[in-house]
Amino acid sequence: MLRHIHVRNFAIIDTVQLELESGLTVMTGETGAGKSILVDALGLLLGDRAGAEAIRPGAERAELEALFSLENSSEAQSKLKELDLDDESGECLLRRVIAREGASRAYINGRVVNLATLRELGGLLVDIHGQHEHQHLLRSSVQRELLDTYASHDTLLNAVRETYAAWKTTSDALEALRQTDANRQDRLDLLQHQLGELSALRLAADEWPQLESEHRRLAQAGKLITLSHGALHLLDEGSDEQRSLHSQLSQISHQLSLALADDPGLQASVELLQQTEILLSETIDSLHSYVNDLELDPERLHQLETRLSALHDAARKYRVRPEELHAHQQSLQEELAALEHSGASFDELSAELARLETRYRQSASALSTSRQQAAARLTTAVTTAIRGLGMPHAQFELRVQHDPQASFTAHGLDAIEALVTTNPGQPLQALNKVASGGELSRISLALRVQTAAQGEVGTLIFDEVDTGIGGGVAEVVGRLLADLGRERQVLCVTHLPQVAAQGQHHLNVHKQQDTTSTRTLLTPLSPAQRIDELARMIGGIN
Repeated sequence: MLRHIHVRNFAIIDTVQLELESGLTVMTGETGAGKSILVDALGLLLGDRAGAEAIRPGAERAELEALFSLENSSEAQSKLKELDLDDESGECLLRRVIAREGASRAYINGRVVNLATLRELGGLLVDIHGQHEHQHLLRSSVQRELLDTYASHDTLLNAVRETYAAWKTTSDALEALRQTDANRQDRLDLLQHQLGELSALRLAADEWPQLESEHRRLAQAGKLITLSHGALHLLDEGSDEQRSLHSQLSQISHQLSLALADDPGLQASVELLQQTEILLSETIDSLHSYVNDLELDPERLHQLETRLSALHDAARKYRVRPEELHAHQQSLQEELAALEHSGASFDELSAELARLETRYRQSASALSTSRQQAAARLTTAVTTAIRGLGMPHAQFELRVQHDPQASFTAHGLDAIEALVTTNPGQPLQALNKVASGGELSRISLALRVQTAAQGEVGTLIFDEVDTGIGGGVAEVVGRLLADLGRERQVLCVTHLPQVAAQGQHHLNVHKQQDTTSTRTLLTPLSPAQRIDELARMIGGIN
């Protein structure tokens, strides 16, 4: 319920602060006084877009605040907790600041939010019905929403929406697989052929560098043997003309060892020479082993060249380097496994889609049954209401037709249509073919009153919905709104005294002008002031 509203520098409002009560509050005023200005302000607080024209001339920004009690609004409380905006006070403060340069900021319980969040929460707090709202009633989507609100079957609606979302996701995924299925089979065939060729090569991870190394060694075996023998000759064998390095080093070491007795300072040099002798001996042994292992093997060399050639050819065919062939084979194997699994995924998705289709049809059928039951009740209630609104022979029907073969939607499989006849003996027809503007307005009002009574929104606003009616019908409209006010907080902007007289609370909207400025004021009326205002509305008495 809306408890308090504060508007500052909005349109031609300087500042207005109002404490609001439960029940029916009517707002009246002379033509041009701006009776709907408070409704416009609330619209901005609920997420409507606004520009600099919303700011009072001469001011830099407009500020709007509304405080709601959430005592009977469990949906709004849940939404605040979901958005992490609940301050556990049992209240909700909406605030909007609109700057002249075009910037706009919105707040919920003191925290900045975007307009989408403000609209989402605002829709759970306030329901505004404007004077042209009846035109929306011609839309089948609006008729469906009104019926669902009246039926209060959110659990069934959510089941259909959630199942539809899952079905749509699965259906899209399956369609994507179908579109690529032909290409998939071609790719499977190619991969299997390529992997067959690569498997025949018996590739190993580190084969290429090992083959290259062995090939270089065998290809240069003669040269390597000659060089190694030359090195051994110099190191260990020598000649008549030149002793070997090993022999010379041994002689030097022996001579210094003899001199060591005369000068111990040679100890370090002698030890280094002895270590060098050892290293040289090990080098000679290593070279002998190398030469013994190194042999000319034309047959092995031919095998290596054949293998290297085969790998070169395969690498050229698959457009990779020879050393990358094994990794390429692994990559193709992974792709093949993924494609083979996608075939299993196709079957799994098909089975899942079938399960979801069954579940969706069951959910949609349950929703349709609930809609048909609610439509029967709403048909009776609206027919009774519009007959009391100056349409004594009218018959209204909200028809629900379930079509199991219809395309799946998030709203179910029902076609919902509002039908009416206003004259005896005439068949029921669609609203836009039968009802005049005034009749449509009354049907819309009756529907709104009946559906609002079933919803959880705590505050209902009717902005001149009584346009086009008068006399006894206007009094019936007033009584309808007063009855609704016993269950909800109702704010009604009206120009009819018959409606205004039914209000429990009365606000007067009037302009205050001087030579330089104009401003709109909203004043709560006392019982005596109400009588004067109703008299003015009836007879134009000032």
